[in-house]
Amino acid sequence: MKTLISLPAPSRRHVLGLGIGALAAPLLRTARASEAGAEAHGMSAFGDLKYPVDFHHFDYVNPDAPKGGMFSLIPSVRGYNQSFFTFDSLNAYILKGEGAQGMDMTFATLMVRAGDEPDAMYGLVAKSVQISPDKLTYRFTLRPEARFHDGSKLTAQDAAFSFNVLKEKGHPLIIVQLRDMIKAEAADDATLVVTFAKNRARDVPLYVAGLPIFSKAYYSARPFDETTLDTPLGSGPYKVGKFEANRYIEFERVKDWWAADLPVNRGTYNFDTVRYEFYRDRDVAFEGFTAKSYLYREEFTARIWATRYDFPAVKDGRVKRETLPDETPSGGQGWFINTRRDKFRDPRVREALICAFDFEWTNKTVMYGAYARTSSPFQNSDMVASGPPSPDELKLLEPFRGQVPDEVFGEPFVPPVSDGSGQDRALLRRAQQLLNEAGLVVKDNKRVLPTGEPFKIEFLLDEQSFLPHHASLIKNLGLLGVDASPRLVDAVQYRARVEAFDFDVTTERLSMSATPGDSLRPYFTSQSAATKGSYNLAGVANPAIDALVEQAIGAQSRAELTTACRALDRVFRAGRYWIPQWYRSTHPVAYWDEFNHPTKLPRYAQGTGAPEIWWYDAAKAAKEQAR
Repeated sequence: MKTLISLPAPSRRHVLGLGIGALAAPLLRTARASEAGAEAHGMSAFGDLKYPVDFHHFDYVNPDAPKGGMFSLIPSVRGYNQSFFTFDSLNAYILKGEGAQGMDMTFATLMVRAGDEPDAMYGLVAKSVQISPDKLTYRFTLRPEARFHDGSKLTAQDAAFSFNVLKEKGHPLIIVQLRDMIKAEAADDATLVVTFAKNRARDVPLYVAGLPIFSKAYYSARPFDETTLDTPLGSGPYKVGKFEANRYIEFERVKDWWAADLPVNRGTYNFDTVRYEFYRDRDVAFEGFTAKSYLYREEFTARIWATRYDFPAVKDGRVKRETLPDETPSGGQGWFINTRRDKFRDPRVREALICAFDFEWTNKTVMYGAYARTSSPFQNSDMVASGPPSPDELKLLEPFRGQVPDEVFGEPFVPPVSDGSGQDRALLRRAQQLLNEAGLVVKDNKRVLPTGEPFKIEFLLDEQSFLPHHASLIKNLGLLGVDASPRLVDAVQYRARVEAFDFDVTTERLSMSATPGDSLRPYFTSQSAATKGSYNLAGVANPAIDALVEQAIGAQSRAELTTACRALDRVFRAGRYWIPQWYRSTHPVAYWDEFNHPTKLPRYAQGTGAPEIWWYDAAKAAKEQAR
């Protein structure tokens, strides 16, 4: 239902992304990342690389994919200040404004992630990297051929400026994740030296290597932290083409791009034009697709997927439908409860809200049985806690005995299963009991707080199509005497209120990576709970969770990481910070029959790989247009 926020590059609706991939069994390795002091062509969190120094292309791309054609879509993912419904700025890396989708394609980065490895990165602007024995200094050697779109040379000074200005003036999420980067400096034009703090988070160097590189000269005469519709000078595979703020934006392929034939880019960025269309209403957006106003659509509304793909172009084959596998962790989607507000401080109140949600009825009636229930922010991965804690988990949890609920040391909390009636009396009785125990009694048929004020809940949302999913929950809360209602606002107001934590309850999704590390901080820690614009929507401020986040960040192996995340999962779920919703392990997509894509999509790549590794098929397009 909802979509994805990914970091570092904008890569399902209001999803709070920690990266890409799913925790998996070790892959067969054919190379080693940089050992301390040695120079290497790539790096990863735990030192392993699949691809050797002389690899030709990633295994999952078509290196002979033709270039050409247009790929058009509506936004389904976002990052930093971006919106799904509008844009008014071409600066997508600060808090101000509504950043345009696709701006990440206009900037090159030091390194690029491999979609078939959990976290490995290989050189783009950086030809190689050398890591100091203490792993606190990274020396990147830049390619001499790297260029900005105006032909000027991209140097280490540009990279150093970019990372330092992002640390100082970037979006709050970027600033938080750069906490352990002390500085970036240019030793010379070709050598970038990045220094990290002691006990730095494991994934900070990977995060830095994936950040955009801006032109220092361009910003010498312009403020970095202001919204603008001036096209910034880039160095990536695309540059900004035609656009109309709030309506559409096109990106044109740079046909003489300096990096087009590098191993990390062969078979990628194949379309001459990538165009994003913006609609304020999801149903109107669907009608736009049926009219061929855009060509590709990932479907996030089960009702539409089940009932509305019967228009003529589907029936005669001009529009193709596919259900592509999603093997990445689905993360955790739910209604996040703002515990900064006194009325939600008591976890018994929050659990009562969980009991009031009948997932089974909603899935059957509203979502055509397309989803499974979410229970964990690490859903669909090995990091989900289950059963009693293992001995290794207990070692991490024991210091907090007496400070966290006793259930942390037993079976983890799982949302209750209803009878599917939409009004499960047993669960409603349990919710009533919890509210009474918390001091929220009923007076004159209305639930009141211990202060005597009415207990009211506003569910903040920014799209009308999500209203039916709220209806059953709001009805059940009404039966409990709770005055609950939805509050539908426009995209700009929604983002402003969420960033200021000005809401009771809102829907979001946490999207976890294969190797979560420092990127956990913006979602779970006390610091992020007080940071405007962070993704800690529930206001989680728990010393045990803070400590377990640090354990995950400091893990020296995947086994240690899995243990720390499972322990963190137990404490988070015991806090009842959210009403867990749903997930699915597939991507339903529809597209006008003008494209091709690799037969097997990379396991760890976010989404469907479109448009990055898809390509235009002129023969199919001619056949489709002739029908």
